[in-house]
Amino acid sequence: MQRRKFLKNTAASTAAFSIVPSFVLGKGHVPPSDTLYVAAFGVGGRGAGVMRGLSETGKVKYVAFCDVDDRRAAPTYEMFPDVKRYKDYRDVYKKHLKDMDAIMVATPDHTHATIALPFMREKKHAYVEKPLTHNIAEARMMTQVAREMGIVTQMGNQGASSNGSREAREWLDSGIIGRIEKVDCWTNRPVWPQGVPVPEGSDPIPKELDWDLWLGPAAMRPYNDRYLPFKWRGWWDFGTGALGDMGCHIMETPFSVLELGYPTEAEASCTTNWVGDFVEADYSESCPSSSIVRLKFDTDQHGQVALNWYDGGLKPDLPDELKDGETIGDNGGGSIFYGTKGIMVCDTYSRNARLLPSDLMDMVSKPAPRLSRVEGGTGGHQRNFVEGCLNGSPTSSDFEKAGKLTESVLMGNLAIRAFQYKNRVTDPDSGRSYFEYPGRKKIMWDGENMRVTNFDKANEWVNGSYREGWDLA
Repeated sequence: MQRRKFLKNTAASTAAFSIVPSFVLGKGHVPPSDTLYVAAFGVGGRGAGVMRGLSETGKVKYVAFCDVDDRRAAPTYEMFPDVKRYKDYRDVYKKHLKDMDAIMVATPDHTHATIALPFMREKKHAYVEKPLTHNIAEARMMTQVAREMGIVTQMGNQGASSNGSREAREWLDSGIIGRIEKVDCWTNRPVWPQGVPVPEGSDPIPKELDWDLWLGPAAMRPYNDRYLPFKWRGWWDFGTGALGDMGCHIMETPFSVLELGYPTEAEASCTTNWVGDFVEADYSESCPSSSIVRLKFDTDQHGQVALNWYDGGLKPDLPDELKDGETIGDNGGGSIFYGTKGIMVCDTYSRNARLLPSDLMDMVSKPAPRLSRVEGGTGGHQRNFVEGCLNGSPTSSDFEKAGKLTESVLMGNLAIRAFQYKNRVTDPDSGRSYFEYPGRKKIMWDGENMRVTNFDKANEWVNGSYREGWDLA
C-alpha cells in the first residue's frame, strides 16, 4: 500500500489520544500518570543509547520497537524480549497508535520526518535524533506540526541539556567579552568515508535487512556494504555529512545565546578530489572530505554575527591570546567566541568554557549560576524529555528552537552542495571538456520565505526529493 493511502485510511480509524493499556493497572505497576508509553524507531546504534537514557528514568514503558535491520537491533531485542517488533513503521502506526504517548526516532537522517510526522499529527510527543530532518522544508514542517499539535518535543542534541552550555551562556550574558562579532566552530568529523565515488555493483542484501524500507523516501539503488551500517552519513541521499552530524551539537550554544534565527547568507569551500593529473573527480553524491562554511546572521543584540564552520581536519585560526602549549577545544572539536572586549573558548558540547588569555580565569569571578540545570546534565537529556511529557516542564531542545537550529545547519549544507555542483561543458572550437561551477558564490537566503534568492538550483535541495509513494503527506 502506498504511504499516502495508508495514512489516509488509518487516520480515519484511530484515536488521536493515548489510552492507558490495561496491563499497567495490575498490582505493583507504576501508576499510569507516572508512565510514558513509547514506540521506538531505529533501536540499534545511537537509538539504543537514547533508549537506555529513557529507561533509566524508571518512567518509560515501550509498546513497540521498529527497525529495518535485525542485526543492529539485536542487542535491544535481547534486552527487551517482550516488546513487539516491527520492520515497517506503518505497522506500528496501524496497530499501536492508541497504546502510545510518544515516539523516539533514531533512524538515518533521511527518514526522520517520514516516520515522525504521522505520529506527531496524532498528538504523540516526539524525541527525534539530530539533525532534526534531512532538508530545510522538513524542519519547517516538523516545527509547524509540533506547534499546532501542542506536543512536547526534543531533538537529540544532548549538549543542550548540559551544564556546559548554561555556564557558557552565563559567561556571555555577563558581558565580560562584550558584544559578539564572530564565532568559529569545528569538529573532528567525518570519521567515516566522504569525498568518495558512488559504489559500483552490488553486494548481497543481508537476510536480516529490509533494504527497500531502509531506503524509504530515497531513490532505489542496489544494496552495497559501503552504505551501512554507519557510512550512510557521508551520502547526500541519506545523511547530512560532518556539519549535519555535529553542527546541532557544537553550534547549539552560539545559536541559543546569540538568538541567531535564520542566516542571511552562506558560503563554502571544500576539498577537491582528483582522479588523475589535472583530472577532477565528480563525487558530488558524496559529502566532501573537508569543508569550511561561513554563515552570517543579523541579530538585535549583537548586530551582524559571523559563524564559521570547519570540519575534516580543518581548524580556525589560533587566537593570538593563546599561550604556547595551550589548545583550543578538545579532540572532538569546539568553539571560539570573539567579542569586542575578549574571547571565550569551549570544548565539544560547550564543555569547559574559559576566557583568553587564560590568566583572566584567575582574575575574574565566575558568574553565579542563574540558569536552571537539567538533572544529569548531558546524560539527562532524555530525562528532560520524559519529565516534559509527564508534567509539562520545558525541554532543552524543543522543535521550536531545534527546527531553526537545524535549518541553519542545513543552510550550511546548501552552500557545500552549491560549491560541489558542476556542469561539464565542451569548448566548440577545441573540443576540450571542462567543468563550470555556477554555485561557487555567496548563497543568499530568504529565511521567512525559505528560498535561496540568487542560485535557483539550490532550491531543489531546500525541499528534497521523495520516491513515489513516500512523499510527505
